[in-house]
Amino acid sequence: MKLTSSSFQNSGKIPAEFAFCAPDPQTHVTLSKNRNPDLAWSDVPAGTKSFALICHDYDVPGKPDDVNQEGRTIPVTLPRVDFYHWVLVDLHSNASSIKAGEFSDGVTARGKKGPAGPHGTRQGINDYTMWFASDKDMSGDYFGYDGPCPPWNDTIPHHYVFTLYALDIDKCPVSGAFKGPDVLAAIRWPRADAGDADRRLQPESGRQSLSGTRFEEARFSRPFDRSRRIDQSRSRPAIRFWGRGR
Repeated sequence: MKLTSSSFQNSGKIPAEFAFCAPDPQTHVTLSKNRNPDLAWSDVPAGTKSFALICHDYDVPGKPDDVNQEGRTIPVTLPRVDFYHWVLVDLHSNASSIKAGEFSDGVTARGKKGPAGPHGTRQGINDYTMWFASDKDMSGDYFGYDGPCPPWNDTIPHHYVFTLYALDIDKCPVSGAFKGPDVLAAIRWPRADAGDADRRLQPESGRQSLSGTRFEEARFSRPFDRSRRIDQSRSRPAIRFWGRGR
């Protein structure tokens, strides 16, 4: 299976058009167009009944103390955690692409509605739900895609990984306001508590990723760490597309 995008190059920088916020010389950042990038895939494994798509940033600071604080920088040595930007399931097996802006076209205060998405899909809540939880103007359930907005004072670029999963089930077994880890647990291959008949992720060629980064003023980059991308799914190899960002 092959995953591509014309919105940004694999391992390249993600344009501000597809980010939640963009650099601003006066205020550090400002809200951006927040459009989802276009994605296209081919060479789908035989027996695929649906797809799941996850976008996550694995460079988010594990502690928020220095995030976006004047006169401070976030040290490169600070432990990093995953931040989910998009959790999408029940993409029909006949689908072969997602258009730019089809699932998100602007910032929605308090979050977009969900979980029902376009074309019979369902969308989970992303981690802006947690980030804005104490903000009286922005708090809410953020369903669907909300793009990059890394701390303006971080010392490393952030990497955003889009991973497409080919599944052998019509509906992903998650419900309600599900999150990224919920989907990963549901499609784990093979499941620890199931036999061969319950292999939901198509083997060998059933996952593909691509990635990009934000922002352009990143002070330096670092090698892409593949192990940090795949630890959570514990699945067979898959298709990925990645890029860098701030």
